[in-house]
Amino acid sequence: MSNIIHKPKIGITTGDINGIGIELILKTFVDHRILEFFTPVIFASNKVINYYKNLLGESNFQFTGTKDFNTLNVKGINVFTCWDEEVAMNPGQITELGGKYGIRSLMVATQCLKDGQIQGLVTNPIHKNNSQTNEFKYSGHTPFLKDKFAAKDVAMMLCSNELRVSLLTEHIPVSDIAKNISVDAIISKVKIINESLIKDFGIDTPKIAVLALNPHAGDNGLVGNEEKTIILPAIEKLKEEGYKVFGPYSADAFFARQQDELFDCTLAMYHDQGLIPFKSFDKGLGVNYTAGLPVVRTSPDHGTAFDIAGKNIANHSSFIEALYLCIDILNHRDGFKERTKNRLKKGNHGNQLKRSREDIEQ
Repeated sequence: MSNIIHKPKIGITTGDINGIGIELILKTFVDHRILEFFTPVIFASNKVINYYKNLLGESNFQFTGTKDFNTLNVKGINVFTCWDEEVAMNPGQITELGGKYGIRSLMVATQCLKDGQIQGLVTNPIHKNNSQTNEFKYSGHTPFLKDKFAAKDVAMMLCSNELRVSLLTEHIPVSDIAKNISVDAIISKVKIINESLIKDFGIDTPKIAVLALNPHAGDNGLVGNEEKTIILPAIEKLKEEGYKVFGPYSADAFFARQQDELFDCTLAMYHDQGLIPFKSFDKGLGVNYTAGLPVVRTSPDHGTAFDIAGKNIANHSSFIEALYLCIDILNHRDGFKERTKNRLKKGNHGNQLKRSREDIEQ
């Protein structure tokens, strides 16, 4: 991809340092061909990176340690030092330190993103049980980034070569889902999704599907009336404003009949309604993207995977896809429309990097 006009600096967080995040980083960057497309800046410490290098036997992973963006190696891998102290490493275990330093990595990286020192951010997984601190009282990355960048609203959008799914409600108890569904919430999410599909994915006229909350879309009120009183009125208001939004669709029939293929994104009412079909289709290549932010943040669509951490068996495919998508969206936002206008149509994100991706994965 020699015609890339600029080479962005992409920040990468460790996630929980006892999870698989650092393993994903090492496995990805031992192949230096990926460095043609961006300059990686890993927010960690030299000692933690070297610990995993030795543990996993990745002797080909070479990096430049720095505390100053003026000394970045633009042609190589950089580790931006977020802490100097020794940290007890326990791969596969949920510890207070694992969460603490994972959040330290995220905090420093996010501030650098806000200050413009990096152009995009790829976050590795954290764990809710050990990430809560006085400075981080969030259920995950998405609400944290929404707060950090003072966004009125954001949308979690899961992207793969098969489909895009966004969520109306995210990490809340099932018992609280219905009370968090409103006409205003649906309108807000659809508008964010629509704008993102145009600006970030190069889709000129997005078509968005909205799922029902209840089985069989409520069966005309027999098994719930949220479709009649909330979801359909929101869709009708959006249509009046010119949005191409359709539904509500019964979730089971919608995916079983491949209706998702007719749309550029599907808005699910709650976490599992969207994530179960998405993860069934994504083949390990799914990416979590935060739509609605003034900055670009992507993430692999899996968790810390403590059960396999430190065993050198983690699959880094989703992490690589998160990097590719981050770069693609940055290029869209930079206005290179002639070069990228057809690159990220539904079912084909990342085409600009496809040639290199196929070479690297062989």
